[in-house]
Amino acid sequence: MGAGRYHDVLTRYYINAMKRRPITPSLDSERAERSLCEALLSLRTVEEMRAFLDDLCTPAEREAMRDRWCVVPHLIAGEPYREIHEDTAVSVTTIGRVARCLDQGAGGYRLAAKRLKLDRTAPRVTDTPARTSA
Repeated sequence: MGAGRYHDVLTRYYINAMKRRPITPSLDSERAERSLCEALLSLRTVEEMRAFLDDLCTPAEREAMRDRWCVVPHLIAGEPYREIHEDTAVSVTTIGRVARCLDQGAGGYRLAAKRLKLDRTAPRVTDTPARTSA
């Protein structure tokens, strides 16, 4: 048996042995998610959040989140998917997934959009006519 073949057999043995050994995380997934949410809530500025996301996410993950978020106001405004795609270059599939979350999700997109006043269907202070004194 050559050295290369011997190395392959050992590698396969250790990989299979590692797969069989269950690893119990010290923090269950619900507590870990709560901890992550608390960390996000602890950040106070856009710059702090950006630094945290730089450390937490890959560039592809950040791009996916940006793509999802940028279509939310368009969907709330009722724009057609094709028009949103042409305006944002986000895939129609992603737009559809975000639309499904807006309709059937936990309400997070709508809550954030409302708090940031991104809901273009609701009248804004600047959209209302000025009152005249009678």
